[in-house]
Amino acid sequence: MFVSFILLWTCGLFLILFIKCQRPKNFPPGPAPLPILGNLLNLSLDNPMKDFDRVGLWKSYGNVYSLFLGPKPAVVINGVQAMKEAMVTKAADFAGRPQDIFVSDLTQRGMVLADYGASWREHRRFALMTLRNFGLGKQSMEQRILGEIQYTMETLEKSIGATLGPQVLFHNAASNIICQVLFGTRYDYDDSFIQVVVQCFKENSKIANGPWAMLYDSIPMIRNLPLPFMKAFKNIETCKKLVTRLIAEHKDTRVPGQPRDFLDCYLDELDKRGDGGSSFCEDRLTMFVLDLHFAGTDTTSNTLLTGFLYLMTHPDIQERCQQEIDRVLAKRDHASYDDRRNMPYMQAVIHEVQRVANTVPLSVYHCTTSDTQLMGYSLPRGTLIIQNLNSVLNEEGQWKSPREFNPDNFLNDQGEFVKPEAFMPFSAGPRMCLGEGLARMELFLITVTLLRRFKFIWPEDAGRPDYTPVYGVTLSPKPYCMKVQLRAKQSPIFSET
Repeated sequence: MFVSFILLWTCGLFLILFIKCQRPKNFPPGPAPLPILGNLLNLSLDNPMKDFDRVGLWKSYGNVYSLFLGPKPAVVINGVQAMKEAMVTKAADFAGRPQDIFVSDLTQRGMVLADYGASWREHRRFALMTLRNFGLGKQSMEQRILGEIQYTMETLEKSIGATLGPQVLFHNAASNIICQVLFGTRYDYDDSFIQVVVQCFKENSKIANGPWAMLYDSIPMIRNLPLPFMKAFKNIETCKKLVTRLIAEHKDTRVPGQPRDFLDCYLDELDKRGDGGSSFCEDRLTMFVLDLHFAGTDTTSNTLLTGFLYLMTHPDIQERCQQEIDRVLAKRDHASYDDRRNMPYMQAVIHEVQRVANTVPLSVYHCTTSDTQLMGYSLPRGTLIIQNLNSVLNEEGQWKSPREFNPDNFLNDQGEFVKPEAFMPFSAGPRMCLGEGLARMELFLITVTLLRRFKFIWPEDAGRPDYTPVYGVTLSPKPYCMKVQLRAKQSPIFSET
């Protein structure tokens, strides 16, 4: 009797789980899921995320298909047409963030993964206004970037004729530029703050895109067990302690109404709003600046790493860039962001680097804010949305050479810079990356300034270059070394002040 009861109970449980894994009516098609596991067995353990980009799934199910991550259905969007319908035409319907997955639990009270609503809108508006006030798109931001480049060049000059790995160099430079905006401080490259924060972010990026994060999302009952994903939560606590200390220092030294940086601006906003139920609070500030620091460091540094990898291994493209830089800048002390208008080839190269780098290949997960339609399919409210940006940035018919590094993808027949509609490395719509403007300025000024002064060479003993990226929340090139030479003809880079 007891055995029969157990068998009956087990069969009933599996029936319930099987029914839960059925797709709703008119839902996007996809491979058949298993109870509990969903489509996890269809994904590779070493890197589940790259399987969302499998061409076989597009060919079988079309540009909008679904997978089950455990018992939860997720819709994967591919191609320009579907992406624009979701993220631009129906932007509000697709502007939500899932609130019960690993990355959202990891960044609780942050803003990148905050759900679409009044609090998110308030904080985004505040961030955009504050970044503008502190020089985004202005000459003052240019000077911060150019000032940091001096330290980068000093490091490169010490390695003339030798080889060096640029990974830490570019991460530190990008980190310091955003640190000056957020905290009003630049840090020596061997400072413990910058080393700890950058290391924690790198580790969390790998964990968030690995099998343990996928299991965390798919099997809620394991979330409190001492498994490898707990390392990410410890890293966040380490970073929060560091930022909390900075906030305390700012509170002791600030002059209300005279902000020095982003932290001061937020503290001023807290004073204005008081305790009247505002969404602004110190806990949110801590995660807010960590969000901004990660977004402002990882994507930019990984794009630079990708850019110099391709420039070294395509010396003809590097030389043509340098010829254009020399012609436009002539004897001027340094580049200006406005110079991009007179450097169509340099612009094309930087945008092509962004296209092939595709540093955030699945963007940041979205979810639907209401019942909606996409490409004729019905999506219930709360459906997890995964944008496959790789499908857009490499889509046949959208690019002259979708599968190779070719700046002509951004040049017309007259050699003028053009930007195809399929270029969306920062996604699109209301959740587009806050730091897009800063990233564009950094990429242009850093690349132009370094190419003006140095020649970058692929070391003879380095073997064949490997362009296969390392998967994480952001994509990065595999570690490599570069050889650096001073260019034969030198122009002044910075004026003496």
